[in-house]
Amino acid sequence: MTASNTSAAGSPPIGLLTFGETMGLISAAGTGSLDYVRDFTFGIGGAESNVAIGAARLGAPVTWAGRIGSDAAGDLIERRLRAERINVLPTRDHAFTGLMVRHCRAGSAVHVDYHRTGSAGSRLTPSDLPPALIQRALILHITGITPALSDSARHTVLHAVATARAAGVPVSLDINYRSKLWTRRQARPQLLRLVSQADIVFAGTEEAQLVLDTGTTAAASLAEGLALLGPKEAIIKAGPDGCVASIDGAELVEPAPTVHVVDPVGAGDAFVAGYLAERMADAEADQRLRTACAMGAYAVTVPGDCELLPTRRELDALLLPTGDVVR
Repeated sequence: MTASNTSAAGSPPIGLLTFGETMGLISAAGTGSLDYVRDFTFGIGGAESNVAIGAARLGAPVTWAGRIGSDAAGDLIERRLRAERINVLPTRDHAFTGLMVRHCRAGSAVHVDYHRTGSAGSRLTPSDLPPALIQRALILHITGITPALSDSARHTVLHAVATARAAGVPVSLDINYRSKLWTRRQARPQLLRLVSQADIVFAGTEEAQLVLDTGTTAAASLAEGLALLGPKEAIIKAGPDGCVASIDGAELVEPAPTVHVVDPVGAGDAFVAGYLAERMADAEADQRLRTACAMGAYAVTVPGDCELLPTRRELDALLLPTGDVVR
C-alpha cells in the first residue's frame, strides 16, 4: 500500500474508509401485497455500511462516515455500526434519517422503496470528510449511489476521490446504479468520470454495460473495457456464476460456491467487503476473488442486508462444510 495508515495518538486506524447514506430498513415478513402484511422488522441498510460491516466481520480495520438524523433511526444506525467495532464518524443533522421499505410482492423478486429526499444522508458536504482522514486510509471506498443523492453529496464524492488520489490512497468504486435515484442518461457521465478515477471498480453486467455504452454480455469483455478506462482492477460480479476480473492486465475467473438462496439482497456488498478485506491483508488476486465470491454466496443464504454476514470462521465453514450440525 502506498498510503500511510499511521494513526494519530490515541485514535483508531482508519483502514478501509467509506461513507454514504445508511437508512432505517423496514422489511415486510413473508410474501404478498403490503395491504395484507402484518409483521415487519426494523433494521439498517446502506451499501457503504454493508461493506463496512462485512469487512469488519473479516477482521479488517474499517471507518464509516456519514450524516444521520437526530432521531431513533439515527441512534440505531450509530449503535449497530459501533457494535461491529467500526470506527464511526457520524455527523448528526436536523433532517430526518432516510428509510427503505422492502417487500416481496410475489416469488423471490424484492422491491425496495426509498424515502430519502431531503434526508440527513443526502446532505453530506466535503467538510464531513477532512483531508487528513482520507489521507490516513488504506483504501477509500465509494459507490455510485452517493453522487445521485444531491449536488452536495456528489461534490463530497468528488472531493474525497481527488484527495485520495493526491495522497496515493487507492480508490475503490462499486458502480451500484439505482434507477430510482437517477436515469441512465443522468448517471452515465458521472459514473464514467468516477470509473476513470478509480483504482478498483466493481460492477454487475448491466452496470458495466451502462458505463461502457455497450450491449455485450461477455463478462471478460466488460471487465477489460472498464480496465481500459483507468482502473487496474476491474471486477464483474456475475451472481451465481461467480465473477470475472481484469487485474493488472490479467483475466481471472472465479466460480461461486453452490448454495441455497434465502434472500438475494446484499450479495454484491458482501462480495466487495470480502475483496477489499483481503486486499488490505495483501492477499493475492485469486484469494481476493475467492473470498469475495464466498462472501456473496454466504450473504444470500441468510435474510437481511448485513445483520448475518459471516465472521472469518463462519466463512471458512461455508468453504469447508462439515455437516448440518456443528458440535
